[in-house]
Amino acid sequence: MSKDQKEDCIFCQIVNGKIPVDLVYESDDLIAFPDINPKAPVHIVIIPKRHIDPNEDISGTDYPMTGDVLKAAKNIASKKGVAESGFRLLANVGADAGQEIDHLHFHLLGGRRLGDLG
Repeated sequence: MSKDQKEDCIFCQIVNGKIPVDLVYESDDLIAFPDINPKAPVHIVIIPKRHIDPNEDISGTDYPMTGDVLKAAKNIASKKGVAESGFRLLANVGADAGQEIDHLHFHLLGGRRLGDLG
């Protein structure tokens, strides 16, 4: 476990290969894999390899990673065949938003018409 990860974080364990997943994308800073409880035909979780708690301030050094997430999402959406029809990219921050794991992550959803969030 590197100094940038937490031993008790399930996503850090995935990054370190302690929990196997079917990677659909990997870069120097990110990995992506199917969600274990999909909410759409295509539901991919995109996570930074470094542990970032979204409930704390995201530092300026993290800003380039957020751009990388957008590039990764477009790449994954193309691979999964939902780039043209459309996809949703979201991050839940805090319990009221449905965040379950305190490691910054993004959900890419597509493959059907997605309803309004409101």
